[in-house]
Amino acid sequence: MTIEQRIENSKTTIFKAVFPNTTNHYDTLFGGTAMQLMDETAFITATRFGRQQMVTVSSDKIDFKKAIPAGTIIELSGKISHIGNTSLKVRVDIFVEEMYSSFREKAVSGEFTFVAIDENKQPTKIL
Repeated sequence: MTIEQRIENSKTTIFKAVFPNTTNHYDTLFGGTAMQLMDETAFITATRFGRQQMVTVSSDKIDFKKAIPAGTIIELSGKISHIGNTSLKVRVDIFVEEMYSSFREKAVSGEFTFVAIDENKQPTKIL
């Protein structure tokens, strides 16, 4: 399988409903909750690509472009954006869509870096 095929096969999409217990006093999704969901999506994407143990080592600039209100649906989309020797980057975008219309827009985006580790928790080659 080519690297391009592995990248395509590892794309990850997760949908969630935004309920009031995940929102702040403005009735919008907590930023920390959004980041947790993004890291989880990125972890799944990285693991599906490498099929080995992966750990998050950093998150790059996360841009919160639009507030995500309660009562909406979010789509988290993860895709490999860079592959190194022992690390890789995953870009994650969050799209928000209204439940009862077809309106949809990008709300948040960011990149997460993962390192592949061996049984001794030491960095190991990805490919």
